Amino acid sequence: MRILLLLSMILALAACGNRNPARNATTNVELPFETKLDRGEDPRDIAVRVEHEGNGLEEVRESVRFEATKYCLLNFGGSDTDWDIDPATDDWAFTQDGDELIFTARCTVR
Repeated sequence: MRILLLLSMILALAACGNRNPARNATTNVELPFETKLDRGEDPRDIAVRVEHEGNGLEEVRESVRFEATKYCLLNFGGSDTDWDIDPATDDWAFTQDGDELIFTARCTVR
């Protein structure tokens, strides 16, 4: 009986391992553009690069937003992102490097 109890406790403890399936978060929907996220000196500061292939901001926004949301959620526990805003357009600010648009933001937690 003690062996059965000990075996049950070992199996229950093994099931409590530090597995986090969200660490490999993916989307079920194919996003239109590949992105690359770079962390700043402060890990909350991020830059998301996307090759826009001549497409406008609206076309690339969802790919950029997904990458930032995933990063902020997995690393800081919240999905809120404070995007740098261009005062002329009152929209997300970005810089252009060749065919890439680079959006900058900061992960925020409520």
